[in-house]
Amino acid sequence: MIKVLVTGANGQLGLELAVLEHKFPNLNLFFTDKNILNIVDFEAMESYISTNKIDVIVNCAAYTQVDKAEDVPKIADEVNHLAVKNLGLIAKKHHIKLIHISTDYVFDGNSGIPYAETDATIPQNAYGISKLNGEKELLKIDPKNSIIIRTSWLYSEFGSNFVKTMLRLSAEKEQIKVVSDQIGSPTYARDLAAVILKIIPAINNEGLQIYHYANKGQCSWFQFAEAIMKIAQRNCLILPITSAEFKTKAKRPKYSLLNTDKIQNTFNLEIPNWEDALRECILKV
Repeated sequence: MIKVLVTGANGQLGLELAVLEHKFPNLNLFFTDKNILNIVDFEAMESYISTNKIDVIVNCAAYTQVDKAEDVPKIADEVNHLAVKNLGLIAKKHHIKLIHISTDYVFDGNSGIPYAETDATIPQNAYGISKLNGEKELLKIDPKNSIIIRTSWLYSEFGSNFVKTMLRLSAEKEQIKVVSDQIGSPTYARDLAAVILKIIPAINNEGLQIYHYANKGQCSWFQFAEAIMKIAQRNCLILPITSAEFKTKAKRPKYSLLNTDKIQNTFNLEIPNWEDALRECILKV
């Protein structure tokens, strides 16, 4: 039995891991949030891992309030950078696997082709900077059998996300304005959770590896919102607007499509199309 510590267990990804746990009888998952285990506290983390004889850490904990991070960059940095450094040091010291979840926001969004794992990282906001700093710490520490998975536009039936926001607004309004000039791939958190649980036994690498995971295909936020309305059979009209018209405190990447060839080929995965995944999620909301 492989003992797996899941941090950030009350977030979208953590909750999806809990839903799928029963399908992986070889794994024993320990779910923690910041009230149970503060990942910023090195000694508390090390004590928990030693006491429970943890074999793998899946770090789903993150500060993800992108606009708010512009006002409180130190808080974002503490969770997304310093705590990740702790996890890397502990993973190396105790010879345990670490799976850390990162983001498309480490890129500048100026590409015209899907980002590969080796492409230059130039984050455009405080959140992206804090996540990249966490990645850099792990690369420096270089714990064996550890990986970073960058993902994009994550949603699920849990927590707060674009899909749930659109469904809520469509019940309140006759029309919604949505940005049409930012391109990416929505990622169903349950699909990512399934991949994480599947690959745990297969991870075997000397140095830290970075992978990209997102559902197949691409769309704009506007097209994503249109698909949500169509699948959920809502009559709300979606109106396209530009990023310039939709003011946000933090700058968003215009293009954040991720190339997923590496994770597919390494672990022999089939990745669902984003529209199929969305359909599956909306049936559960």
